Amino acid sequence: MRIGIYGGNVRRGKPLTSLVDEIVEKEQQGFASYWTPQVGTFDALTVLALAGQQTSRIELGTAVVPSYPRHPSALAQQAATVNALCGGRLVLGVGPSHAPAMEALGLDYDRPALHMREYVTILKALGSEGRVDFEGDMYRVRAGFACPQAQPFAVVISALAPLMLKAAGEVADGTVTWMVGKNTIAARTAPRIANAAAAAGRQPPRVIAALPVCVHDDKAQATARAVQIFQGYGHLPNYRRQLDAEGLGQAGEIAVVGDEDEVTAQLGGYFDAGATEVIASVFPAGDDSRGSFARTTALLQGLAAA
Repeated sequence: MRIGIYGGNVRRGKPLTSLVDEIVEKEQQGFASYWTPQVGTFDALTVLALAGQQTSRIELGTAVVPSYPRHPSALAQQAATVNALCGGRLVLGVGPSHAPAMEALGLDYDRPALHMREYVTILKALGSEGRVDFEGDMYRVRAGFACPQAQPFAVVISALAPLMLKAAGEVADGTVTWMVGKNTIAARTAPRIANAAAAAGRQPPRVIAALPVCVHDDKAQATARAVQIFQGYGHLPNYRRQLDAEGLGQAGEIAVVGDEDEVTAQLGGYFDAGATEVIASVFPAGDDSRGSFARTTALLQGLAAA
């Protein structure tokens, strides 16, 4: 199993550099990748650039950088710089985010699928050629840069709806999901993106499933904790549709919980459904948070090694 860690949380009282230390540790533990979101805390790409200087193997990804606030030319240059500092190990995850968040910035959340298709087309051109001359419905960009040691970087998008999945297969390198269950991946995500890539004559796409994971003997307690932690996602329309498609009421019910055998079987179900890799957002349950984290990490480490 290709297993990564979906991290990016700075523990209370710890400095921001503790994230770099964590990424170094996850490489030493044998995980295939480390991913961090771009939210209202730190700049994800800056942290990954620093981590790239202290690691040599682990893939470094964003899941995801919101596209509307950043011009694709500016983001491409930043990503090319980070990728050079990481030795070509960056996976740039981008997505339109959500209407409430973008509108709070004074931005129009307009035609997100078309926006994403044009945005990624520009990113890929700049990432591979260092220049672009593009004229679309939403973007008109003639730009270029010459980053030392630049090399192409992978781009995946947070594709949930059919048009977004089509774009993920046709112009991106795949998708990174969140709040998407294995039944939805099997019935919708994996086949739609694979068919789009094949029709466009492109390589098989990556289907990266980000999942809350907790190894715990009391499944009900672990699920209740997940419901508490992740409840906000159920109120966002983009995620609500995915949860409804999976037949789930609360966002936390998507979490992979149980003992070692149960979690292993559930994760295997995601690979059987068409996921090419899983990135685990480890969360604790019970009174011993540190022990809960350690138990879950130990199982995931073993699966990553296998």
